[in-house]
Amino acid sequence: MLLDFGWRFRLGHACDESKDFDFGLDQRTFAKAGTNVASAAELNFDDSSWQQVNLPHDWAVALPFTPSSNPPPPPTDDPHAAHGFKPLGRDYPETSIGWYRRAFDLPASDLGRRLSLEFDGVFRDCIVMFNGYIVGGNQSGYAPFRVDVTDFVNYGGKNVLTVRVDATLGEGWFYEGAGIYRHVWLVKTDPLHIPQWGTWVTSKIEGAMASLDISTELFNDGLTVRKCQLVSTVFDPKGRVVASLKTPVLTVGSQEKRTLAQRAVLHTPTLWSLETPQLYQLVTKVVSGGKAVDDAAVSFGIRSINFDPDKGFFLNGKPIKLNGTCNHQDHAGVGSALPDRLHAWRIERLREMGCNAYRTAHNPPAPELLDACDRVGILVVDETRRMSSDEEAISELERMIRRDRNHPSVILWSIGNEEPQQGTDRGARIATTMKRVCRELDPTRPITAAVDNDKVWGIGITPVLDVLGCNYRTGKIPAFHQHYPNKPTIGTETGSTVCTRGIYVSDPTSGYCVAYDTEAPWWASTAEAWLNVVAPRPFIGGGFVWTGFDYRGEPTPQNRWPNINSQFGFMDTCGFPKDNYFYYKAWWSNEPVLHLLPHWNWQGKEGQKINVWCHSNLDRVELFLNGRSQGVRDVAPLKHVEWDVVYAPGVIEARGYKGGEQVLTAKRETTGAPSQIVLRVDRATIDADGEDIAVVTVEIADAQGRIVPTAGSSVAFALSGPGTLIGVGNGDPKSHEADKGTSRSAFNGLCAAILQATKTPGTIRLDATASGLQSASLSIVTTPVASRPCVG
Repeated sequence: MLLDFGWRFRLGHACDESKDFDFGLDQRTFAKAGTNVASAAELNFDDSSWQQVNLPHDWAVALPFTPSSNPPPPPTDDPHAAHGFKPLGRDYPETSIGWYRRAFDLPASDLGRRLSLEFDGVFRDCIVMFNGYIVGGNQSGYAPFRVDVTDFVNYGGKNVLTVRVDATLGEGWFYEGAGIYRHVWLVKTDPLHIPQWGTWVTSKIEGAMASLDISTELFNDGLTVRKCQLVSTVFDPKGRVVASLKTPVLTVGSQEKRTLAQRAVLHTPTLWSLETPQLYQLVTKVVSGGKAVDDAAVSFGIRSINFDPDKGFFLNGKPIKLNGTCNHQDHAGVGSALPDRLHAWRIERLREMGCNAYRTAHNPPAPELLDACDRVGILVVDETRRMSSDEEAISELERMIRRDRNHPSVILWSIGNEEPQQGTDRGARIATTMKRVCRELDPTRPITAAVDNDKVWGIGITPVLDVLGCNYRTGKIPAFHQHYPNKPTIGTETGSTVCTRGIYVSDPTSGYCVAYDTEAPWWASTAEAWLNVVAPRPFIGGGFVWTGFDYRGEPTPQNRWPNINSQFGFMDTCGFPKDNYFYYKAWWSNEPVLHLLPHWNWQGKEGQKINVWCHSNLDRVELFLNGRSQGVRDVAPLKHVEWDVVYAPGVIEARGYKGGEQVLTAKRETTGAPSQIVLRVDRATIDADGEDIAVVTVEIADAQGRIVPTAGSSVAFALSGPGTLIGVGNGDPKSHEADKGTSRSAFNGLCAAILQATKTPGTIRLDATASGLQSASLSIVTTPVASRPCVG
């Protein structure tokens, strides 16, 4: 049962017990179980003054941007820049602790069942309290965890769940958020049940058939011996039963755990592929005493994967170049607390431009992101957060693999990223232990790690890895292949080109980078440079661009105030494409592409030369200025074409030719002054389930409806109907406006708003106004839907 709705939230204090609800007062916290833990953990504590929130929730995104009180002098990077200048950490005890409370009733009929709480992700170090008892906790900000609360329940009465979250310490060098930023579930089972992540399906393709090996864990958490039978049913992508399996009657002792194996053979199976990502479903029931006492359902895909050191990656026997992106997990307006639909929206944006692979940098992702990759056909490198063999790190790795191993999209387990021990014997020992764990839990997938120092390619952890992940230095991969011809390779990070949407004049003091494919830090490269190495060489399995989307924190190359987010993405933090998006689309997708840049609003530069580029996969392109040809350029593979054009207001037009025929045109026109707001929405109808969202693009346009590419008008939003405005953004890497506000300035003509439905069907109306501009409105219909089971 989903436990996301109806929470209360309040900031605590990392240093002052009186401001932290007496947590730790008199050092009696663990003296007597269920007493003196914290006032906020008590059943009758009054939380009516606390903020009402639903999950997912990230309290950091609502905190003000805060400059360092004593930043190091230039050119030294400001360490607070890495996390986006949000006031978290030891310097900010008053905003680094968060408390959550949720009260709910449980019926007396639950007595005799096993009750547990499953947390998909809490950042970070948290203590879980139930009815005043400390019942569990978790250090990792990314690994899921489970807490059994059976013994602590008030059956037939009120229960209170309290969670103290401490975000003082981080795990990354990027924005990580703070709070219960993924789903929470209340799970009720019979004592005889399938544990969390207890069902696993592997497949093997054999000619026109596929064999399925089904592994199911069974646990009798009761006090008596139970007899039962396991019944497994496999449904094909169209919902038809294609296999039914039953075990003999089993006897399971009290506290006994068993793992049961079943096998099925499918004739002419439907394979999971990038083009047709078809999913099967396995439903497993535990039958005892003549009735089903538990069941579990998992989706899976039938497919084969292989990395060949000479020929690259193969899916179902077909060579596939991994055209991938690395991404962190935050988004404009919501921080790290992404609704499920926003995960899917981001994956869909990537798939539309030809991306076929995703690296979960640098941590296990939300389960819903992998669900989206399964549905649309994107391959995944699934990465654990910490490369270590200590007990906690191994536990995090195990939880990631057990949770994610049914996903057909996952093709590699990644055990590390740019680790200090990557070239050492110690690193090799750690990697060997981690690899052993991976093999024990899943022998079907290879492991990799991202190694950024080419001087240690071949030593340290390299011999342990099944696939070497090369971060940057792509030009040196061919030499590595010559020396180590039996080691498959991929570019786990490539590019790191820095660019700002809509900026075309270089000014290092501005905090922005030009949108041409020309700027990269010392370790990185342009998009063209790395792709011209990787794309033509079959022995390199592919590359993962750093990054698909901009993200908060790590604002390279301006790692200082006022910059607060990265500029590596080929989309900004709102998901608005930058020009490099179209370079990759030209060479990754099968669609004809003709993209022209820059804009053509260059008042004051009349008579001066403007550098004009075209990203295209056509044969040749001819450019016109106000109807006069500026010349024809042949398009070389993996390259752009360009002209220097003397500016005059009007229209530049590119005409693209394929096989001698004109097939596409692209224009940039000198616009008029900002005149109106134009609203566009990704979907005009969404579910009234309290979770679904609509993503609204806000354009500042001239009287003819053309986006004014330099406009920065401040837009105010007003919402009515059964919905909420959960976040706004504009993609400006220097903007300090509130993500949770009701207004937002456009950045180079665009900003965005995210609307979320309530559980009441109806029509949401969004009105957008700005001084001196014609206002705009749009309506979104929210339709009745059967919501998934929720705690009342």
